[in-house]
Amino acid sequence: MLVDSYKFLPRSFVPLYERARPVPEESTPVWAPFTPRLADATVALVTSAGLSLAGAQEPFDLDRERREPTWGDPSFRVLPHDLGERRLVMSHLHVNTADVEADRNVALPVDALDDLVAAGVVGGAAASHVSVMGYQGAGLAVWREETAPAIVEVLRAQGTDGVVLAPV
Repeated sequence: MLVDSYKFLPRSFVPLYERARPVPEESTPVWAPFTPRLADATVALVTSAGLSLAGAQEPFDLDRERREPTWGDPSFRVLPHDLGERRLVMSHLHVNTADVEADRNVALPVDALDDLVAAGVVGGAAASHVSVMGYQGAGLAVWREETAPAIVEVLRAQGTDGVVLAPV
């Protein structure tokens, strides 16, 4: 089966992604060793789905993105692991949101993480997870200098040993 990775993107955006290259100052991969045993580690999820808690958190800024199509909201939302019956809102212009709205595990696989914890594969689920808006066509300096360090601080403060990236 052939998957159209660009199905929900305007066709004028496709060349931006087909020929993407690292920026000059980022020529080597970013890597951090994972030292604990996974069975002893606390794991958080980081999703690029632009999720927020309905009625409790501001959604990501889609109005500005509509006005400035190469801009993506560089903020992030901290989501509790135990969502209970709370509803998530997905703010994303570049993907169909229906599947994620029907099943949050498509973009924030908390149930799968719980299953891995119950099976003893993972030591524990972090108390909270992080959501960002995945489309960041411009403004990467803000991401490098503000957003990423702030996310790392949140994750370290809660004792997170590692993250699983859940892109959409």
